[in-house]
Amino acid sequence: MSFPRMRRAERHRLEDVADGVWLLRGGFPGKTMNVYFVRDGDGVLMFDAGVRSMAGAAAAAAASLGGLTRIVLGHAHADHRGTAAALGVPALCHPLERAGAQGDGGAHYFHTERLNAAARLVMGRMLAGWDGGPVTIADTVEEGDAIAGFEVVHLPGHAPGQIGLWRAADRLALTSDCFYTLDPQTGRKGHARVPHAAFNADTEQARASIRKLAALEPAAAWPGHADPLRGDVRAQLERAAETT
Repeated sequence: MSFPRMRRAERHRLEDVADGVWLLRGGFPGKTMNVYFVRDGDGVLMFDAGVRSMAGAAAAAAASLGGLTRIVLGHAHADHRGTAAALGVPALCHPLERAGAQGDGGAHYFHTERLNAAARLVMGRMLAGWDGGPVTIADTVEEGDAIAGFEVVHLPGHAPGQIGLWRAADRLALTSDCFYTLDPQTGRKGHARVPHAAFNADTEQARASIRKLAALEPAAAWPGHADPLRGDVRAQLERAAETT
């Protein structure tokens, strides 16, 4: 199986997140797509699958950690399922995300007319470039399920079946797109905020999920894009739930 070529500097550029958890950054723009690897027996599972161009880097990173066992999709949008079809391991998601993963990646509920003119001009091409296509789902996971030392938390709104992974022992949350720290229209990083309404299935439900995450009082919350929340994470999330 062949993968997109990558620059040497992108090989094995893993960041330590916590015990048994690593981050691979990649994709366009500005390597703001986050893929997480979690120790899973002798290998690692991948939480969220980034964009198509990250397939080679993801495969190499997983091999360096013992091999890829399975993929757990935080949700099925193009920039989160992008490598899954190419990597050839079982893929899992929430039952409410199966149709999107195996179909249009949730595009049927996008409202790109809510973006500014410049973002509208490029977003269609970007989504197509990110997407690796439909993913066959081998199994599903739901609220409360245990997986690789984490608990599944249902965080709907941005996508109907969006999930996060929660590890109470060190209060670590892997959150997919429960919140944004990146403006999708400008690419600028900033404070945590509710995901942009152009890409949400239900923005008010997304706010409720941010509050649900806040109530867990994470020590760190690692999102699907850009940088994590640390410090008073609960307060940052409570503020994020009130943003527009």
